[in-house]
Amino acid sequence: MSSADLVVDAFGRIAEEVRAAVDGLSADQLAHRVDGDANSIAWLVWHLSRIQDDHLAGVSGLDQVWLADGWADRFGLPFPDTDHGYGHTSDQVAAVRVDADLLTGYHDAVHRQSVEWAAGITDADLERIVDRAWTPPVTLGVRVVSVISDCLQHVGQAAFVRGLLLRG
Repeated sequence: MSSADLVVDAFGRIAEEVRAAVDGLSADQLAHRVDGDANSIAWLVWHLSRIQDDHLAGVSGLDQVWLADGWADRFGLPFPDTDHGYGHTSDQVAAVRVDADLLTGYHDAVHRQSVEWAAGITDADLERIVDRAWTPPVTLGVRVVSVISDCLQHVGQAAFVRGLLLRG
């Protein structure tokens, strides 16, 4: 298995878990919060998709599908188009109210771009410095692992909320 195969597989697992967390839920269920400050499934999936889109666009030279393919307009959220959810307040989390098709449609578009890009990376590419603002500087490999880790954590949280919601 090559590095590219490994990264493509990881993004595939994220996409599978996104679908499993969202499948069959109404917009109200997707917006459900287990308490007044908790993240909803809708916010978690939107956020993880935005992070994957934003961060991979930042290292690949590709446009964010959120902006380039009109997803920001389709979602109609009351945030700047470049927002990806980091540091959102409870009110901002509550503002993410969308249906399952919109959530999975956006994530699917991000996934397609991610795997098309990732299929071409090499071991040498993973050593390229992509962010000198950190000590040590961040390599492409570290950034990709960070994105995968963040996405898996958030989709796991979404699955947990789904379980609570359906058992409730």
